[in-house]
Amino acid sequence: MTFTQTYREKLIETLNGLDLTKVDQAIEWLREARDQGRTIFMTGNGGSAASASHFVCDMLKGASFQREKRFRILSLHDNMPTLTAYSNDVDYHDAALEQLKNFAQPGDIVIAISGSGNSPNVLRAMEYANTNGLKTIALTGRDGGKLGPMAQLQIHTPEPHMGRIEDAHMIALHMICYQFMDAK
Repeated sequence: MTFTQTYREKLIETLNGLDLTKVDQAIEWLREARDQGRTIFMTGNGGSAASASHFVCDMLKGASFQREKRFRILSLHDNMPTLTAYSNDVDYHDAALEQLKNFAQPGDIVIAISGSGNSPNVLRAMEYANTNGLKTIALTGRDGGKLGPMAQLQIHTPEPHMGRIEDAHMIALHMICYQFMDAK
């Protein structure tokens, strides 16, 4: 068996472990947020930040364009000047948290993505969200880290390989956005 065949087989095995009831719950929370005019905030680092940005694009364009009901969603790491200003002048661990303090309202949603579940900046944002009346969703990998138990809803990928964790997270995010994109 080639490396690519092995990777594919392991990815399929990983995806078979994805709890679709939790993905369905996330869909319902996002539907409620959209219908109530709530804001959805995304956060993550590295590949997880890229997945967050990709999801925001899909939801803003694919799930909102030319539709009566539109999503209010943004990624807390996409405003590079703000991110770097907080990182330089305060602390990177507070960069997402401080932005939530500016924009988040009770009833909004924070979706945190972390393969390890232990990124301090993501944990601080989640802590703030939980103590200020926001709904919290975490996409985690490995053992879920500290982030998993903090979230009100955890979509967990119990896989040690970061590539397959990120693949599973992106597929779960596509399941969510295509629920809205394919609905007429």
